[in-house]
Amino acid sequence: MYEDFQVTDTWSGESLHCRWTANVVAIATRHADAVDVRFDVNGRSVWMAMPCTAWVEQKKRTGKVITDALAVQIAGRYLKQAIETGYDNGREMYTMTVDEVLGHLDAVLHEAGHTSRLPALIPTDDAQPLP
Repeated sequence: MYEDFQVTDTWSGESLHCRWTANVVAIATRHADAVDVRFDVNGRSVWMAMPCTAWVEQKKRTGKVITDALAVQIAGRYLKQAIETGYDNGREMYTMTVDEVLGHLDAVLHEAGHTSRLPALIPTDDAQPLP
């Protein structure tokens, strides 16, 4: 679905290959209450910052959690939509709101039907080996 996709940039007409590369808890790296999802977009890193409060709200409203795989799909869908609508302007980081996270979550689940149908996250070739 949205862990590895092609999209055409609205402004340049350029074909962009977007590929998930990492999920990082931003509390440790940026002292932010967020989960950062990184994509490689034609060789440049683009981060989607997703507020941790979205996880809390999802648990409150459904009793279910946002998994790593689901977070990737949510962030990827947001990135694809940003590029298609012309919102992408080459920024390195995009900050999602709780409502945006939950809206894209609902859309991803509607498309997939169930979290068991989400694609597996395949480690990229820049993954670090275990000691």
